[in-house]
Amino acid sequence: MKQRLIKWVPFIGLLIPWIGVSCGGSGNSIKMKGSDTEVNLAVNLAEKFTEQDPNFSIAISGGGSGLGITSLLNGQADIANSSRPLSEKERQQFKDKNIELKTVIFAEDATAFVVHKDLPIEEVTIATLGEILSGKIANWSEIIDADFPINIYGRQSSSGTHSFVKKKLAIEFTNAAKEMTGNAQIIEGVKADRTGIGYVGAGYVAEDPVASQGIKVLKIIEKEGEIAISPLDQAAINQGIYFFQRPLYQFVLAESWEKVRPFIAFERSAKGGKLIEEHGYYILNNQQDEI
Repeated sequence: MKQRLIKWVPFIGLLIPWIGVSCGGSGNSIKMKGSDTEVNLAVNLAEKFTEQDPNFSIAISGGGSGLGITSLLNGQADIANSSRPLSEKERQQFKDKNIELKTVIFAEDATAFVVHKDLPIEEVTIATLGEILSGKIANWSEIIDADFPINIYGRQSSSGTHSFVKKKLAIEFTNAAKEMTGNAQIIEGVKADRTGIGYVGAGYVAEDPVASQGIKVLKIIEKEGEIAISPLDQAAINQGIYFFQRPLYQFVLAESWEKVRPFIAFERSAKGGKLIEEHGYYILNNQQDEI
């Protein structure tokens, strides 16, 4: 019988969820850590996979892309879920340790910028967004008819989403930005703060609209005069015209590849693809593997 076990593992003063999915039997054990953007999807994929193949057990935890990658370096995971590519420093660290990796690009995500439902704003330009997140614009009155200081709800520097947004906007985040541990915390922060703005995985918003009540997803304008595009617009994502869309990665230890190959194959099956889409992510037509 399938069991779903949840325990809390302390990590640098935080509580990180560790979710074990098992269908009994000794079988193969896979450890997967990393991106909070991918963690809910990973849990559901693992549950459905172990239902059809009871020889596997899969333990999953979040904590951010950086944590997952570090776990690979330290031999504490087989798969690192990551919402960003490896940095040059990380590539060198794996090279120095003679650790070979296999890279799987299995889906595409979009980052959504959210505000309180009552804030009178529906869209924002890339330039203005960069000035908000860097602290150059510190009051909503500078761009809309609302005299409130802007409160920013973001992620820790270990987060792939943090790195992605920073790189896309070519900014440094203001020190006043609040560092949250995941999508849920950011959503809850913005829901409770009429002056707040935050960024989360669009898949997280699309997957659970009830949890997202109380917030508004902003449309993004890349350049003045261009149309505003929502991260929830699948047609726009398929055309590659939303500014904050990105591939989702799984880095796999080469020595673990044969063990995890059946799970990767399940992700790419029709059933796995349906789960990916149900979570608000997008299927790549050219899913890739590379060493």
